[in-house]
Amino acid sequence: MKRQVLATLGTAALLATAVGCSSGGPSPAAASADTKNMTGTVTVWLMEDAGKSWPELVQQVNDQFAAKYPKVELKLSYHNWDNKVAELDQALTTNQVPDVVELGNTETMKYMVNGNLAELKRNTFDNADNWIKGLSDTCTYNQKLFCVPYYAGARVGIYNSKMFQDATGSGEMPRTEDELLTALDKLATRNKGNAGFSPLYLPGEYWYAAMSYVTAYGGSIAKFDDTGTWHGTLHEAKAQQGIQHFADLVKKYNKSGNLLVKETDQATVVGREKSALMYANGWELGNAIAPITGTPALKDSLRIVGMPGPNGKPLPSFIGGSDLAVTAKSQNAAVATDWVRMFTSTKAQQVLADKDILPNNLTQLEPLKNKPATSAAANAVPDAWFTPVAPGWGAVEKQNVLVTMLDSIFKGTSVDEATKAADAQMNQLINNPS
Repeated sequence: MKRQVLATLGTAALLATAVGCSSGGPSPAAASADTKNMTGTVTVWLMEDAGKSWPELVQQVNDQFAAKYPKVELKLSYHNWDNKVAELDQALTTNQVPDVVELGNTETMKYMVNGNLAELKRNTFDNADNWIKGLSDTCTYNQKLFCVPYYAGARVGIYNSKMFQDATGSGEMPRTEDELLTALDKLATRNKGNAGFSPLYLPGEYWYAAMSYVTAYGGSIAKFDDTGTWHGTLHEAKAQQGIQHFADLVKKYNKSGNLLVKETDQATVVGREKSALMYANGWELGNAIAPITGTPALKDSLRIVGMPGPNGKPLPSFIGGSDLAVTAKSQNAAVATDWVRMFTSTKAQQVLADKDILPNNLTQLEPLKNKPATSAAANAVPDAWFTPVAPGWGAVEKQNVLVTMLDSIFKGTSVDEATKAADAQMNQLINNPS
């Protein structure tokens, strides 16, 4: 799946003198080599987030590489999430592959299973024994490491405190879901003259949210059984309970007039005061207060909090994030790996943490748990859920198995029937490399 970003940039290229190489595997052999006289080229693909949000980190690492490998050219380009997978798939059919590529953490399995990524040595990277498990797992296949966690993300509640204050007498987010539902009912009453107002904006196709409720009830999307295969488990009682709960919330509180949409525009809905609460990535608050997609005047009213979930507990979050991998076709794997090593070092991770981006390890994550801007997401990360690390999960997503299931429920199919159909379709896909 593709993760959403704040804006779409064109793919751009940046040339700098940096990492150099000789052919060889991605071991840290370059450490004992004459790096000053190495020549060649290393190509790095980063997502646009880096160029827009932490260019100083990119420059810091490039300078560090340039000092170590002064005669080698680094070709670094920025890519957007909508096009990157297609670009990478095309490149992998040729010999013009990037040496280093950033992958969303739901993208890695496909490339690991298909042998597109070089195996890496875990103990040569900073904080490897303390990486956030939800990220580390996305880099591991058959007990081998094929990428390095870069940064993490988690979904949170983003709410309009002024609307809550006006409707309930308190601008604070309720601590339990029962209290939240009472507040949402009051918000509905207070804003009954606001046509299309949704106290809670939950789009019907928002399967990340639906699966968070599945997790909250102890269910799962799929399991790996003792026969050595994956099978769908959405039809099981606990998973059905979570899906029913999600569907009930959508039907009761989403008054937008169209339930069969994804969460793509939810920040605009909140930013234009057509909803008081959304379950979203933390960065989506920026869209809600941007001049075009939202309302800048809401800057002081919108707040980020942990989302209350069923049974008096926080709603479990999907763990998002990015990883960095060295491609198996790289002719410069050892030095490309050195670039990844520098870009994910403790020093580099601190640059991200200082910008309120969740780092790849628990040690540097800890201070962010008590920082107002990051506490909700940082506290959600350690217990976050992730999609099945199965060979065919990419195909499950590509064929919209979960979205189709949710659509059918909102068109009138029972949860029992819809989940059984989803599992049957999933079972045909999930064990086959996509």
